[in-house]
Amino acid sequence: MKLLSGNSHPALAKAIADYIGEPLGGVQISRFPDGEIFVKIVENIRGQDVFIVQPTCMPPNESIMELLIIIDAAKRASAARITPVIPFYGYGRQDRKDQPRVPITAKLVANLLVAAGADRLVAMDFHAQQIQGFFDIPVDHLFAAPVIVKHLRQRNLQDLVVVSPDPGGLKMAYAYANMLGAGLAIVGKQRKSATEVEAISVVGEVEGRNALLVDDLTTTAGTLAGAAALLKQRGAKNIIAAVTHCMLTELGIERLKQSAISELITTDSVPPRAFDGYKVTVLSVAELLGEGILRVHNNQSVTSLFRV
Repeated sequence: MKLLSGNSHPALAKAIADYIGEPLGGVQISRFPDGEIFVKIVENIRGQDVFIVQPTCMPPNESIMELLIIIDAAKRASAARITPVIPFYGYGRQDRKDQPRVPITAKLVANLLVAAGADRLVAMDFHAQQIQGFFDIPVDHLFAAPVIVKHLRQRNLQDLVVVSPDPGGLKMAYAYANMLGAGLAIVGKQRKSATEVEAISVVGEVEGRNALLVDDLTTTAGTLAGAAALLKQRGAKNIIAAVTHCMLTELGIERLKQSAISELITTDSVPPRAFDGYKVTVLSVAELLGEGILRVHNNQSVTSLFRV
């Protein structure tokens, strides 16, 4: 086995390598004066099972291009099998045609990865489960829920209701509610623009209860902040949010600070940001991804990684 990493999240790759007990392989990544990416794998990987850790996060275009070039370099170095490990799958929100004349970019990225030479994929918490169907190669789709639920159980939160901030996340919220033995609610919303969301109604009993908002991804925190404001109006006590991929912009950080959400629980699937004056708990998914990589390498089942 050989574990390689791009520049997107080297700290996570190092933590995964420490868990596996294998050193990170040497990869030199540099830029030509005009910005073109140059990659050189500095050790022999002929006949090896190669895993490349690279969340395609900000800046997504740089991260994706870097990953594609590393895959191509590994293929031309005669690697036996190439598996990108993508904790966060960029462009996952563009998974359908919801307007005339728009692309399905999540499918385009899948095509690029396969064309570059990927033989299988390890990913975590796609924005939509059906993205797995965009690939004609095996996909091991892991979930951060076991890591987050384990942390929440230790907190022993009472009178808990799990809330989906939009209809699309209901299945995820239902899974959390089952694992935590909590109630379930859903917030109806209307999106005004890419950064503005209006929460309209709540289905479910939240009055006098602690609310846990769960989502796979947040960037501007519009959905979370709008849902939290409505929950507060309906009498919810303490509101916390659990989000797998925290891609917050400056606008998102300010929104969170001014919102009714008292704490954000997230993972290190993307490089964590600094939050001055706001409570953020970052949980590591290195062990989860490392165990997934080991099981794929040893041709073992990964099903047990979904259990808490």
